[in-house]
Amino acid sequence: MTENDDAILTHLPARLKEARQSQGLSLDAVAKLSGVSRSMVSQIERGESSPTIATLWNLTRALQVDFAGLLDGAPAKDLIEVLRAADVPTINNLGSGCRIRILSPPEEAGKHEVYELLMDAGGVLDSQPHTRGAREHLTVISGVVEVISGEASSRLEQGDTARYAADLHHKITAQGGAARAFLVVQDA
Repeated sequence: MTENDDAILTHLPARLKEARQSQGLSLDAVAKLSGVSRSMVSQIERGESSPTIATLWNLTRALQVDFAGLLDGAPAKDLIEVLRAADVPTINNLGSGCRIRILSPPEEAGKHEVYELLMDAGGVLDSQPHTRGAREHLTVISGVVEVISGEASSRLEQGDTARYAADLHHKITAQGGAARAFLVVQDA
């Protein structure tokens, strides 16, 4: 083994543990997601066991971390994660005439979510209340939409932004043509 190999093995346990904790995952959750036993994950994180390439691959997939970056020692903050347009997760069956592209990383779900809304003419995104204290921030990129939150409603045109309670029944409707907007959902 080279000196670089030793450095990788020295830092690997801490990097895996940091990746797991940054996503708020327990050892059990990582075991279920990866197929690697809980005890093996714990041993690897404590530096008591050196994982095989197959085990390491399963863990990096479960933790959604870059395999090469985990091994090469580059700090995560020095990396640029790119998700090409064709690879952005999209929800097509939520609402009517509305496609939702999920722009925020999966670990932000339930905390701070960012979406692109692509609405056909008359398209509707009708949402049930989110958690208590949740708010939405909607910015219209093109077209015109109506936003309803509880009993309040407002018409938004290109460039307008609305901030409203999302812990009430709320709805976004494209008015008079197709519309495109960015939606940020913040849970309390």
